[in-house]
Amino acid sequence: MYELGEVNRLSTNANSKVTIRPARLNDAEPVLTLEREVVGEGEFFIAVAEEYQKTHDEHQKWMQNIMENDRNAMFVADVDDTVVGLIVFTSHKRKRLAHTGSISIMIRKEHRNRGLGRLLLQELLNWAERHPDIEKVSLGVFSTNHRAIALYKSMGFVEEGRKINEFKLDDGEYSDDILMYKFV
Repeated sequence: MYELGEVNRLSTNANSKVTIRPARLNDAEPVLTLEREVVGEGEFFIAVAEEYQKTHDEHQKWMQNIMENDRNAMFVADVDDTVVGLIVFTSHKRKRLAHTGSISIMIRKEHRNRGLGRLLLQELLNWAERHPDIEKVSLGVFSTNHRAIALYKSMGFVEEGRKINEFKLDDGEYSDDILMYKFV
C-alpha cells in the first residue's frame, strides 16, 4: 500500500490512498470499464473504440487466463478503492522466448501525471526481477506518446527498434511504434 503523499505529485488530497495490487477476478468489470475509456480516447492504443467490443464474460476469461499462467502478471492501481490504472505482462509460450514478455499499461485520464504509471511499472519490474524465468521486459509505444516514453526511459528502458509509420491516426498523420526493453 502506498500513501499518495509518499510519491511525488501523486495527489493534492492528503487523505487519498493508492494501492498497487495484483488484479483479482472480481476486478473484471472495473478493468473493462477502464480499458473502454482509455481505448475510447483514440490516442495511444492500436484498437479504436468501435473495434473494442469485449464482453464482460470475454474479459473475465481473458483475465483468468492471465492469472492462471505464472509467467504472466496483472496489477491494478486503486485510488480510494476505485480501479484507475492497469499494467499487464504477458510472456511467450515458446521455449526460446519464455524468458521475455511484453507489457501494456493504461491509466484513467484524470489520474495521469500523478505518479501512478511509475508505481505500476515499478511493481511489475519488482515482480519480474523476482521471477525465476523472466529476464527481459519489452513494450511498444506510440512515438507521439512523449510522456510515456520519458517514463520508460527514466526507469531504464532502452529503444531497440522502431517501426516507421506503423500507426495511421484519425487525422491522417502517422506514428512510429517505438520498441523498448529492459533486462531485469
